[in-house]
Amino acid sequence: MDVNAEPDDVFAALADPTRQRLLEVLADRVEATATVLAAELPVSRQAVVKHLAILDRAGLVVGRRQGREVRYAVRPERLAATARWMARLAADWDSRLGAIKRIAESSEDAGGSGGRPAG
Repeated sequence: MDVNAEPDDVFAALADPTRQRLLEVLADRVEATATVLAAELPVSRQAVVKHLAILDRAGLVVGRRQGREVRYAVRPERLAATARWMARLAADWDSRLGAIKRIAESSEDAGGSGGRPAG
């Protein structure tokens, strides 16, 4: 598990609909084994384990051994960190677009009637 996973890692992990569904099912259960998760998905237990490994590398789930089983749980802090990154990115773009709008509006005001000379 990489707690320093980049947003790209999270997006890549979430790009697959099966992993999205797996994360939803796991979030509803709080904690579950790959066998329990496979029973709720249209894929094999082995496929679930592979998907969980990808989610684990992205820092979205964590597995802990309990006897012979590995129980998985969602790590919401990675999703929260990615959401904060996206919010900062959105705020940056809002600021840039606001600046472009102000420049465009000041050009319109300075130009008068569409840039034609007043006459």
